Amino acid sequence: MNDFDALCEILERMDPETYNQIYEQKSVGIVKALSGIMEDGRDGVAIFMDFILAAVAADGKLAEDEFLAIRPGMEAILGRSVSYGDALEMFMRAGLDEPEGLKAEVDLMVDVIGLLSPELKEDIVLICLMVCAVDGKVCDSEKAWIKQLIE
Repeated sequence: MNDFDALCEILERMDPETYNQIYEQKSVGIVKALSGIMEDGRDGVAIFMDFILAAVAADGKLAEDEFLAIRPGMEAILGRSVSYGDALEMFMRAGLDEPEGLKAEVDLMVDVIGLLSPELKEDIVLICLMVCAVDGKVCDSEKAWIKQLIE
C-alpha cells in the first residue's frame, strides 16, 4: 500500500474531535494565506470554498457528513444559515452532481494551487482529502481529484 492510500485510511477512521481540530486549524491558515495572495480582491473564504466544493463534487454527491464539514464556510460566504436541503439544491444547480463537466474550474484551481507555497499546497490537499474522507470512504473518483491537485 502506498502512502496516499494509507493517509486515506487514516482520515477515513479519524475520530470527530481530531478531525474537527485539524480541519479548523488548517482552514484558518489557508483562508488567511489565500486572502493575502489574491491580487484581484477575491475573498480567501470564497477561494477556499471553491476547493472544498470541488472535493465534494469529485464523486458527484453531497453526503450529509460532507455538508456538515463545509457548512460553516458556506454560511460565511452566503451570510446566512444553510440547511442540508438548501445545500443539495445549490449543489445541483451548480452542476456539481456532474463532476466531469467541471474541467474549467479544476484547471483554474490547479493554476491557483501552483501559486502557493509547498506548505500551503499540502494543507489545501489535506483539507480536500479530509472532506472526501468525512463520510468514511475516499472513493476512486475522489482519489483521482486529489491526485490532480498533487500533480
